[in-house]
Amino acid sequence: MSHLSSSVTRHLRAPNSEPVQAAPAEPPPDHVLVMKVIPQPADANSNGDIFGGWVMAQVDMAGAVLPARYAQGRMATVAVNQFIFKQPVRIGDILSFYAKMERIGRTSLTVNVGVFAERFNNQGHYIKVTEATLTYVAIDDQGRPRPVPITKI
Repeated sequence: MSHLSSSVTRHLRAPNSEPVQAAPAEPPPDHVLVMKVIPQPADANSNGDIFGGWVMAQVDMAGAVLPARYAQGRMATVAVNQFIFKQPVRIGDILSFYAKMERIGRTSLTVNVGVFAERFNNQGHYIKVTEATLTYVAIDDQGRPRPVPITKI
């Protein structure tokens, strides 16, 4: 945080590093690991917790991985059907994003994404921090819905 003045940084508390009181969780065996990321200080609010909007953006990117295999071309997020923040995400957490296809329609694809954190000081132990269900639609070059060409992989 060297680019911030001392008048700003003295109001910021140190990153959260203590384990959260949360039940340990294992990634579901029917989901696929699609992305891993470590949030940085620039992604945090003044409490040292990661902005929910940052987590949502990461979930949107991770959620697009499996549908892209079926869409075989452009697609767009059309709905966030459900988004649940279960635990805070902290600077230095190792976030693992697991996805499972829920539905493949004529033009739309729905995916479930579970986000699991390994705390910086407690690596190897997962807790579930976020769960979401998103729907994407395959689109053509003009941005209009088009049929999903692949229904099985």
